[in-house]
Amino acid sequence: MERHIERVLNRVALISVSIATLILLYLLLQTPETCIPRNAPRKPHFRFPKSSCDFYSRDYLPLHKKNTRLWSSKFWITKVSSYTHFFSQLYQMGVLKNHSKVLCVSAGAGHEVMALTKLGVEDVTGVELIESLPFVSRADPHNLPFFDEAFDVAFTAHLEDALYPLQYAREMERTVRKGGVLVVVVEERSEEEVKEIVRLFRMSSLLHSSYLTFIGNRITRILLKNKASA
Repeated sequence: MERHIERVLNRVALISVSIATLILLYLLLQTPETCIPRNAPRKPHFRFPKSSCDFYSRDYLPLHKKNTRLWSSKFWITKVSSYTHFFSQLYQMGVLKNHSKVLCVSAGAGHEVMALTKLGVEDVTGVELIESLPFVSRADPHNLPFFDEAFDVAFTAHLEDALYPLQYAREMERTVRKGGVLVVVVEERSEEEVKEIVRLFRMSSLLHSSYLTFIGNRITRILLKNKASA
């Protein structure tokens, strides 16, 4: 009896494998159909469709056209305007000058870089994990590809997003000259929390901290003076 059941099960398994093999061969031999017209131009005029029936064309935009569209958006203009006001205050304090060499760490799409450039700063470098040309180049904020003391001022509004805040702060200090200034923007923090942030910058001393409003949000601006090179 047991042998009979075993033979039946073996036959069922063999039939199942055979059917699965035939189905797989059938699928492999099929030519997929799409809804893309045969006479449609190839890339870069069209981007690859999201699905086999996505026949809507997507015009390929050169970088300068994409940037023009981005820079004319209301959100971009508002954010650049806010950064312009923010950096204007640093001009008035003597932290920034037209000849200053400025590094923007974790610069995103480059709002702060554009704002500094518009204010007249001649040498501004923006870095981010993902490049956003022409304002932002690709670089790891935890391992900046610059010589020691290459900049007069380093700015970041994203220290709180860093995976390794201590290394992030160390790299900012390393790339700023002795006597240079580090500008850090964080969400509104208490005095004790500000002290904790300042302790990350082991080669710098606190110059000033203040509470500001930036695009409707309360923030804390921290200014530090780099006391020595790495």
